[in-house]
Amino acid sequence: MKTSLFAALAVLTMMSTSQPAAQKPSASTAAPSLDFEFFKTRVEPIFLKRRPGHARCYVCHSPSGEGTEEQSRRNFELVSRLVTPGQPLSSRLLMHPLWHLEAGGDPYHEGGRQFASQNDPDWVTLAEWVRGQKAGGSSGK
Repeated sequence: MKTSLFAALAVLTMMSTSQPAAQKPSASTAAPSLDFEFFKTRVEPIFLKRRPGHARCYVCHSPSGEGTEEQSRRNFELVSRLVTPGQPLSSRLLMHPLWHLEAGGDPYHEGGRQFASQNDPDWVTLAEWVRGQKAGGSSGK
């Protein structure tokens, strides 16, 4: 179920707008690493969540089916390509579904504006993951 979700999401967002190439961080400002366990337990459920007035992400981006550990790992790899570690505001995954004018999101997303603002608790969770939050609560820096 979730594998096609993130494959389609990756293709869609890469085609819809381009993101400037991320600069390679220096040793002193190395980007945090993305944590798989945090992704699996806190980020993936966001894509399955029902939001009033919006389709769930997986409805458009995935066929139905059960998720497995292997699918979660593939999803992690695909979704990781849509973020700039340490920089949520430069990450397609976070900016694409935000309200266009009010919150700084993209002008186009057929699935609607999933997050009304950067204060939405699920948006905050995504931003924490991009900033390097670990499943145990520590930062990845």
